[in-house]
Amino acid sequence: MGCCSGRCTLAFICGMQLISILERQIFDFLGYQWAPILTNFIHIITVILGLFGTIQFRPRYVTGYAVWLVLWVAWNVFIICFYLEVGDLSKDTDLIMTFNISMHRSWWMENGPGCRVTPVTPPPSWAPEDHRYISIAGCLLEYQYVEVAHSSLQIILALAGFIYACYVVKLISEEEDSFDFIGGFDSYGYQGPQKTSHLQLQPMYM
Repeated sequence: MGCCSGRCTLAFICGMQLISILERQIFDFLGYQWAPILTNFIHIITVILGLFGTIQFRPRYVTGYAVWLVLWVAWNVFIICFYLEVGDLSKDTDLIMTFNISMHRSWWMENGPGCRVTPVTPPPSWAPEDHRYISIAGCLLEYQYVEVAHSSLQIILALAGFIYACYVVKLISEEEDSFDFIGGFDSYGYQGPQKTSHLQLQPMYM
């Protein structure tokens, strides 16, 4: 019962992680955030493998999933620090999120709740010709806080997934040990005592 309950809970957590990361991946694609897109893709593959290991009793897959969650938490902590501009980090840096390929920012910057986008004409002389220069006002929630909320949700799910992954690996290992113990007699070819008959058949003459 404990193993079934733990496995079901971990499978549910993996499902929630897939739903939340697919939603995040869509908006990162819309914002051309290449670094998060690649990291999200690795996370999706790892969660699928963790879900497979949970269902099929594969402790190695679940262990790999748990190890990745540690790195995933570290990445999301970095994202939070990046958007809150902790230390020398700046959310306006193009190198980290877009590999300096484009000047795009988070999709939520222009499409956040209540945001009003106004084109600025004429654009400044330093603005690239293939980019528009806009003014954003009226946002109910600034885009950096939306990104922080996404990363915070991922951290919560990852911590829960890590705890249950360790629990499931422990239960599967215990079940494997118990099966080995039960099947131990067969491995040694144990046979019960056999009765031998000392009766000798004699011919009968009529």
